[in-house]
Amino acid sequence: MNPDDSALLTDLYELTMLQAYHDEGLHDTAVFELFVRRLPEQRRFLLCAGLEQALDYLENLHFTAAELDWLSASGRFKPGFIDWLAGFRFTGTVHAMPEGTVFFANEPVLRVEAPIGEAQFVESRLLNLINLSSMIASKAARCVLAAPERMLVDFGLRRAHGAEAGLLAARASHLAGFAGTATVLAGQRFGIPVFGTMAHSYIEAHAREADAFLRFAASQPDKVTLLIDTYDTEAAARRVVALAPELQQRGVKLASVRIDSGDLAAHARAVRAILDAGGLEGVRIFASGDLDEYRIAALLGEDAPIDGFGIGTHLTTSADAPTLDAVYKLQRYAGIPRRKRSEGKATWPDAKQVWREHDDDGCLLRDHVTLAGEAPPAPGAQALLQMVMRAGRRLEPSPPLATLRAGAADSLARLPPALRGLDPAGAGEAHPVMISAGLRALAERLDREPH
Repeated sequence: MNPDDSALLTDLYELTMLQAYHDEGLHDTAVFELFVRRLPEQRRFLLCAGLEQALDYLENLHFTAAELDWLSASGRFKPGFIDWLAGFRFTGTVHAMPEGTVFFANEPVLRVEAPIGEAQFVESRLLNLINLSSMIASKAARCVLAAPERMLVDFGLRRAHGAEAGLLAARASHLAGFAGTATVLAGQRFGIPVFGTMAHSYIEAHAREADAFLRFAASQPDKVTLLIDTYDTEAAARRVVALAPELQQRGVKLASVRIDSGDLAAHARAVRAILDAGGLEGVRIFASGDLDEYRIAALLGEDAPIDGFGIGTHLTTSADAPTLDAVYKLQRYAGIPRRKRSEGKATWPDAKQVWREHDDDGCLLRDHVTLAGEAPPAPGAQALLQMVMRAGRRLEPSPPLATLRAGAADSLARLPPALRGLDPAGAGEAHPVMISAGLRALAERLDREPH
């Protein structure tokens, strides 16, 4: 069994609370919502991702015999509770924003309605899945906005925080607009285009750089990319020009050269001139090496003739904003609205809907957070939370990744200029998220009630 398939991939308190709910006979319907309390300073928006994996988890949630035996042997749980866990499944309803939707602080992206034990137990894994994918998709989206019409490839598996993180980062970045990934399993599992070149070690393993180029091209003749910065970048570019006739005669399709070090802008300009003078105007320049959206924007601001970028560490760790303040909170139980009032962590109560308004040009204008039963706040407002699961089963298969990519591209295209930049959130205009009068009135009423 893969560890990510296990019901034990959770926090202990989910199980201790589940036993307490069971002991008390608390099985009424609860509403929990997953949202981000506040945006990181480095983000003006977030991009929702990870829903497909979350629904997979909910549909397949169960305890195996081996897991039940381990729980029993731990001595923490009562025999009757262990017996009850043997039939434990998620039977609830889920509303969610579609993957690829731009969202903001205090907007629920996922709403779970289920018997309280079920709804409570899934907290840790849902947060784990939605948090990671949304964090990476948001980082990737900024790279896409910084490099319009450039080819972006995920190079980050080796720096990701574990195998699942690397795999889901490949999916999240592709959803956000990356052309593909270097992670082979992501190609097999998600149908993402896979890209790869060579390492410097391959070049160094040969006595002559030219021999390395020729032999690699012979092994991989279709749309080959040659790494040219192992020794002297410009000298290697001239070698590529000199080898081009022989490569063409052998039927090799030379697609691009890659630069991975040094002053990328200066090298790219020099290499472009060498390639063009040698009749290789169609050979593209691909850059990598500790890149992120800031460096990419700077390179393109210098008019560096770079056609594509490989982005690794900064993408798969979301290095400038490596965490989201994502939480999963009880909003209603047994038909009664609930409101957490902890200092600095108060929640808006009850089940909610998020409505989005666009201006006449289709640009994002404002959002509204309302009670789920409230009328639309304005004509033409779009309800973002959609029912995706009932009685523990998807209403329909998850959309193809290509469909999600198109939706993400549309969502990003509708961002106003104030939200598209790379400056910290405090340096620009914040997107207005309006809390409805009905929701405010309910919160005020609950605050007056004794606890």
